[in-house]
Amino acid sequence: MKNLKTVIFIIITSLLLNACNGKLPGADARQFPPEPEKRIKKNLEEGKGFRLMDMTKNSGGNGNFSFASSNELWRATLDVLDFMPLASANYSGGILVTDWYTDNNQNNEAIKITVRFLTNEIRSDAIDVKIFYKNCNAEMNCAIQEQEGNLRNELIREILKKATLYEKQSKDKDFKPYKPAKSIF
Repeated sequence: MKNLKTVIFIIITSLLLNACNGKLPGADARQFPPEPEKRIKKNLEEGKGFRLMDMTKNSGGNGNFSFASSNELWRATLDVLDFMPLASANYSGGILVTDWYTDNNQNNEAIKITVRFLTNEIRSDAIDVKIFYKNCNAEMNCAIQEQEGNLRNELIREILKKATLYEKQSKDKDFKPYKPAKSIF
């Protein structure tokens, strides 16, 4: 009886293996180098791997949060509007609001800029910029109105231009060629 079970098991196993036509599921091994060092190098350069030292370097547990600085649109907006005081900056909410800004020569006029981030992609419709002007008379009665025009278009263009430069720099900086560890043996 034991021999019969063994024979049936062998027959079923061989039938199942023949049904695969000799192909195992997964990738074709001929497309990957047999040396582990070359496979590791290829995977890391393509961004398919990770390095333990990189994970500990950017951890949020030590109070350093790098999420806002990694977004090129956010950084570019802060750089373009760095001359204005900020009233509110909410990265997770995707909005940046400046305080009222007046030029030293124009005490009765002020400007306020609001930038909403609609996507993290760098494209023309990724941000919504609103510019508000405040005009006050001698009795300090102020009229606030939103205006669109050249300043809005120039701000969007400058932010996108800087964001594109930041993205290019970060791509160049993030490429790390694999260097195999020295063997201790």
